[in-house]
Amino acid sequence: MATVVCTLFALVCLLASPRSVDMRLFSIDYDNDTFVMDGKPFQYVAGSFHYFRALPESWPSILRSMRAAGLNAITTYVEWSLHNPKEDVYNWQGMADIEHFLELADSAGLYVILRPGPYICAERDMGGFPSWLLHKYPDILLRTNDLRYLREVRTWYAQLLSRVQRFLVGQGGPIIMVQVENEYGSFYACDHKYLNWLRDETERYVMGNAVLFTNNGPGLEGCGAIEHVLSSLDFGPGTEDEINGFWSTLRKTQPKGPLVNAEYYPGWLTHWQEPHMARTDTKPVVDSLDFMLRNKVNVNIYMFFGGTNYGFTAGANNMGEGGYAADLTSYDYDAPLDESGDPTPKYFALRDTILKYFPKPDLPVPKPTNKVQLPPLNMTRLGSLLDPSLLERLAAQTVTSRLPLSFEALNQVSGLVLYETLLPDDIRTDPRKLIVEGVHDRGYVFVGDQFVGVLSRENQINTLPLALDAGQTLRIAVENQGRINFGIANDGKGILGSVFVNTRQLYNWTMYGLPLSDFKPMVHAIRHHRKHHHRVRRASQTAGTPMSLYYAIFDIEGQLADTYLDPTGWGKGIVFVNGFLLGRYWPTVGPQVTLYLSKHLLTQKNNYLAVIEYQKEFGDSIPPLKFSATPSFN
Repeated sequence: MATVVCTLFALVCLLASPRSVDMRLFSIDYDNDTFVMDGKPFQYVAGSFHYFRALPESWPSILRSMRAAGLNAITTYVEWSLHNPKEDVYNWQGMADIEHFLELADSAGLYVILRPGPYICAERDMGGFPSWLLHKYPDILLRTNDLRYLREVRTWYAQLLSRVQRFLVGQGGPIIMVQVENEYGSFYACDHKYLNWLRDETERYVMGNAVLFTNNGPGLEGCGAIEHVLSSLDFGPGTEDEINGFWSTLRKTQPKGPLVNAEYYPGWLTHWQEPHMARTDTKPVVDSLDFMLRNKVNVNIYMFFGGTNYGFTAGANNMGEGGYAADLTSYDYDAPLDESGDPTPKYFALRDTILKYFPKPDLPVPKPTNKVQLPPLNMTRLGSLLDPSLLERLAAQTVTSRLPLSFEALNQVSGLVLYETLLPDDIRTDPRKLIVEGVHDRGYVFVGDQFVGVLSRENQINTLPLALDAGQTLRIAVENQGRINFGIANDGKGILGSVFVNTRQLYNWTMYGLPLSDFKPMVHAIRHHRKHHHRVRRASQTAGTPMSLYYAIFDIEGQLADTYLDPTGWGKGIVFVNGFLLGRYWPTVGPQVTLYLSKHLLTQKNNYLAVIEYQKEFGDSIPPLKFSATPSFN
């Protein structure tokens, strides 16, 4: 007779524990290599949907579309930095209302696989870790048995897991599985003491009411597997022999238990400056999924809906040998549901495959939502971020130091830090060369108000020629393009080394912190500008220098609908719409050109759109900001 093995560390098996009528029994039958729900074999086909990549108003329709595809579960990461943006400050509202998200998933008839990390990767800034950890503990060893790290995880888990306990399947909720760590086998550390501690810390809250699992790439279970925790794999389409080979390798460390592909890739991520948006052919995706479902493999499609890296949340990847590549604002991922939530041909092909093995849900298939092309916007220049009046409004702090300080030393998460120093009078050598060690990630260099050029970590540019007069002010506005999310956890931002002109090191810096996360100072500046400058000649408003703020206020005729902002003709920067930071744009390098703009961010009257353009220098006229009814990539 098969033996039902309960989830990790449950001192009393679920079958013997008291429960209310609506509680469900979910466990593992290791003898028969299957999950068990209420005593019956259970297989799931899930899709990844990260609640923090869509506006809450969109959650219900996306969940319905996923259920209509035949999925019986969804998978989501939990982003620590979203919920705990500052030490001792917690956010559970709006896009961070995870309890509401779980309630919606439950009401849509979907089980939930929860991935709390605490490290999630997910192509998010610092892999989901809050950067204040690096301010509080500059030498902290993340994802190890470092006692400082363990203490912070324990504090965070007490906040998070206590909130989601009522959603565990053993308590009548939708959460059937909870992940312990994430792809740890790919990390440089191999700290099993830490993994065991995290397992126990997670189980303190799960208490046998869901199955614990961990996830690694094929062949990486040596460092990534956790004793008494179900191991799963992640991989994309392949031949039947390749997929069977992955399972054969897994069986060497986990001889029994259900097979799980926790991240089955129907698409892939894309970085800025890559020539094309990553795309994956549908046929191999469908064929591999069919093979796995036919063989009772439990599959999570990553991503089923990709969504958007709003604000400054996009991360970056370490490309080896000092290489760096920032992730796009779009997380479309070539997923079955596109960035706006519309079904793609891949959606219908996957749905046909899923419904061969799972019951057809009583839901209509989704239809594309209406998209509109709004009229172009004529932009007005408010001023330069280097202007004292605007700098004073937008700077969150001003700090002086003999040497440049990093974002983390300044406890700044995002945006820009403007570094200023006076050039010594006795620099006479010609030619003069500026050398900046460790610029992370992009430095916009000015001498006085004159734009000199760009330093780039991505393009490995750390020197610039300087044509200057002695005694002028050197200004370097350093942009954080996203902390590395995979492989390197402690990715500092700003100027991380020394600054030289030729061989002369520069000292005595003033740093202005411009996190650019609060729109209120910009609104006040715009209103002041409109009140006091309405009679200024148009020509004086249009001339644009790099590092300038532009705005437009506009109404919308007709019904509100989704659209795509098209910054073609602009350089690189960020866009706010009605106080919400859409994210970064960079059409000059692509492959992403347009930014998805949801109708939920728009109103009929007095929409505020603000742009901070980092590097483009306009002549006598500023190009309009246009809109499109379709996205533009490549």
